Amino acid sequence: MRLRLPEERPAKPPTGYKIAHPVLSHDGTRAAFTGVSLGGALPYGVLAEASCVYGLRHRPPHRRCDCGFHSVHDRAVAEALLCMAEHRAAVLLEVLVLGRYLRFERGFRSARQRVRTATVGPCGCGAAAVALADAGWGRPNWRALAPSCAGCLRGRTSLSLAAFARRAGDGLRVVAGPPAGPVSGGEPDLGVPELIAEAALLQARLDWLQSRLARLDRA
Repeated sequence: MRLRLPEERPAKPPTGYKIAHPVLSHDGTRAAFTGVSLGGALPYGVLAEASCVYGLRHRPPHRRCDCGFHSVHDRAVAEALLCMAEHRAAVLLEVLVLGRYLRFERGFRSARQRVRTATVGPCGCGAAAVALADAGWGRPNWRALAPSCAGCLRGRTSLSLAAFARRAGDGLRVVAGPPAGPVSGGEPDLGVPELIAEAALLQARLDWLQSRLARLDRA
């Protein structure tokens, strides 16, 4: 006799969190997301239905398969994944878990999902992002995008956060997260020796610049 887990019938869809890479279609008319691990080759829209990544003919999420949209209960758990080098350019998604789903200790695996909010992290330089720009890689027919500040766009294909939301449609909200900063959240606490060392470094840099300018004047 096989025991069956109780079915949940919540009054409203559960909320989950995950990370993904924003992508833009080759013709620039559609915006979507692609996962960071399983199913990463299959971009999905704001409102999407899962299919088995192995091509099996069962309805996701199947108990004996890994198919379905994965998400976690805790926002902090999803944010922690953004610390990994390969995920630094990903965005944080808040999703509604729709349709049939399996609940696990840390999250869900669902048949459908709706992305409500995408939070874009800082640019690679540390400044707050104002756009999503060509990340230099992609999938067939899809160009991956990464957070970028105005100073780092450098003519790359890009979309403002609002423009990405419009192309994605279905009520998606795209917001910018805070710029990168010290872990403590404030200015580093420097003592007198550290400040003297900083001043010496700046003076050495100024001396080097003055010597270069003097050479240019003599040329």
